[in-house]
Amino acid sequence: MAKILEASGQFRILRRLEPQSAYHSPDGTALHRGIFLDTETTGLDPARDEIIELGMVTFDFSSDGRIFAVGESFSRFRDPGRPVPAAVTALTGITDEMVAGQSIDPAEVTAFLGDAVLVVAHNAAFDRRFAERFCGSFVQVAWACSLHEVPWVEEGFTEGTKLSHIAAACGFFHDGHRAVHDCRAGLEILSRALPRSGRRALDVLLESARAPRWRIRAAGAPFELRDILKTRGYRWDPGENGRPRAWFVDLADEAVDAERDFLRREIYRRDVDVDARRIDAFDRYSDRC
Repeated sequence: MAKILEASGQFRILRRLEPQSAYHSPDGTALHRGIFLDTETTGLDPARDEIIELGMVTFDFSSDGRIFAVGESFSRFRDPGRPVPAAVTALTGITDEMVAGQSIDPAEVTAFLGDAVLVVAHNAAFDRRFAERFCGSFVQVAWACSLHEVPWVEEGFTEGTKLSHIAAACGFFHDGHRAVHDCRAGLEILSRALPRSGRRALDVLLESARAPRWRIRAAGAPFELRDILKTRGYRWDPGENGRPRAWFVDLADEAVDAERDFLRREIYRRDVDVDARRIDAFDRYSDRC
């Protein structure tokens, strides 16, 4: 019946995700251990909000982006010490009763990380900040972002880049906004070939993660020009951890000189020393830079 509906051209069929234990069989290729991570929290601010669920799934991958074995999962609730906001319960289904008295041991998290060389999250700029605040072991691992480091729109995913939107475009659905389910959906997506380039999504992600970036900070930029910076991809840093407040953007090596020229010409309108710092996957998405 599903095939008949699809063949009609009038329906699009979504199939429930069937978690895989492996996507490729061992062939002697050198493998690395990765972890797909997802957090559910009481809000968006890691300085004030708390993790209420942490999910992680291990996977073995090759340097060319093939995923081999999908291993253990880690799934824990955590009592934030205050009521779970109603909006969070509506989004995730996590209630006060589910987290009451629950805790996550950072030592257990460290043990689960083990010899992983990479943590992937779908919006690493969010998850890494919470994860590092909770457990210092996350500082020592390279991170990559499946949301921002795969060119989903250029590959034809024009209906949205949320995990559920990409999953739907790939023809499946899962129990979203629960940490481990999101991790397994993320791995399924990364295992697949992108529709336009034909490259594996994980291969594209790894290429991006390996490439260094430069963080350009437009400290002291005139307030009235903020919309120009936002349109150009800058984000606001409120000045935590001793940093000055500033608009910032991360760019590839070849774009740094042109961006400095743009800031001097269009924003500062004078010759200034533009702050640029080299960052890589070990500090990208962290509050530390």
